[in-house]
Amino acid sequence: MSATMTLTKLDVLRVIRNTRFLIFAIAMPAVLYLAVGNSTKDTSGVEFKAYYMLAMATYGAMAGALMNNSIRIATERKTGWTRQLRLTPLPGGGYVFSKIVTSLVTTIPSVLVVFLLGATLFHVHMDAWKWPAIAVLLWAASVVFVSLAVAIGYRFDPETAQPAVMLVFFPMAILGGLWFPLEGLLDKIGKWFPTYQAHKLGTDIIATGKVSMTSVGIVLAWGALFAGLAVLSYRSAKEQ
Repeated sequence: MSATMTLTKLDVLRVIRNTRFLIFAIAMPAVLYLAVGNSTKDTSGVEFKAYYMLAMATYGAMAGALMNNSIRIATERKTGWTRQLRLTPLPGGGYVFSKIVTSLVTTIPSVLVVFLLGATLFHVHMDAWKWPAIAVLLWAASVVFVSLAVAIGYRFDPETAQPAVMLVFFPMAILGGLWFPLEGLLDKIGKWFPTYQAHKLGTDIIATGKVSMTSVGIVLAWGALFAGLAVLSYRSAKEQ
């Protein structure tokens, strides 16, 4: 366990110093929220500034979980780092476990920065208990994309991992209603995506103080799918 924790600490330090992480997971959601968050659009009972705060927090958490891990795993595989780790006291599965823990740690700033902007600049108001409840839900939902990151990282080379991430994540962000509220057919399609439902978990808490078990079920179903893909990719890479 000590070897796993040491690797995790090193990974956390590498991530928070990574320019890609700072731009896509922290700066970009914050800038978009500052630019758009004060709109007066109708969002079905939730003020737009609160709706978009949750959208950008969800975007940052998911982007951080997916983009950094997938590309890093692919790079470390190509350079032989993962093979070298097998010669160390690191237990089986310790490498993947460290990536999961690192992601959970490094997605926290993505959520907190946007929440801080919402509370201080846009004066988003809600019951005190709802702030930590929503933050924990978004934080937990980001694990879904950690599994996808492992799947992509073990399946693709560094040159193709980033395009693969973009092709998967940006459509999910758009159809999840993270960039703008969805209407009509797009809304009907978006309801089946984990990004949409993760965001909806937050807006439901603001509006009603409750969460939809349908939303939880859809997020968990995607999590199971991505976890299965991660296992298959991991086993395939080990056999090569």
